[in-house]
Amino acid sequence: MPTPIKVDIWSDIACPWCYIGKRKLEAGIDQYTSTPGSAPVEIEYHSFELSPDTPVDFEGDEVAFLSKHKGIPEQQARQMLERVVGIADDVGLHYDYDALQHSNTVKAHELIHYAKAHGVQLEAKERLLKAYFEEGRNVGRIEDLADLAAEIGLERADVVRSLTSGEHLAAVRADQRQAEEYGIQGVPFFVIDGRYGISGAQDAATFVGAFDQVAAERQGSHR
Repeated sequence: MPTPIKVDIWSDIACPWCYIGKRKLEAGIDQYTSTPGSAPVEIEYHSFELSPDTPVDFEGDEVAFLSKHKGIPEQQARQMLERVVGIADDVGLHYDYDALQHSNTVKAHELIHYAKAHGVQLEAKERLLKAYFEEGRNVGRIEDLADLAAEIGLERADVVRSLTSGEHLAAVRADQRQAEEYGIQGVPFFVIDGRYGISGAQDAATFVGAFDQVAAERQGSHR
């Protein structure tokens, strides 16, 4: 069995391009690993907060958030959202900005680290993104996060304990420091096999090309 290709991903729950990029990466992995003899691909998610100053309970919709927090004119914000909804739809995602609840995501990041420690990080990441962008769920409050965690088989009471105590906050901050060291300023950002960086929600073919490059280099080093 070939050594797995590692993909480290910096992303935020409240990042529309991160969910789109996740689907494009998954398509690239499916395409790459369908070739006989190809290496498996392993994914690990890392924390990145796009708007750490966002309150847990933000009053207002996404247009209000973009205009108040980002200084984007309302008409321009609406056009941006229409565009991203269309691109999301192309990869099978159904964003609902009318229902979306803007919130601080630091506790969601702590939950993803908790889930990693319990072997279900990928399931937690998917559940949180779906809850935020498609279901209008709050991903900033501990009780709401515990409900979502229970849906993927985690022990609700222990999740509440962990998030209340800030058990994994240091791990979130360590991820953020690593992003700074890499010079990551926007997400999603993918690090392939510790060597290649891919920024943004690139098409599946971009990821396939990176995996092929890693495989070719490995073959060259084994000759």
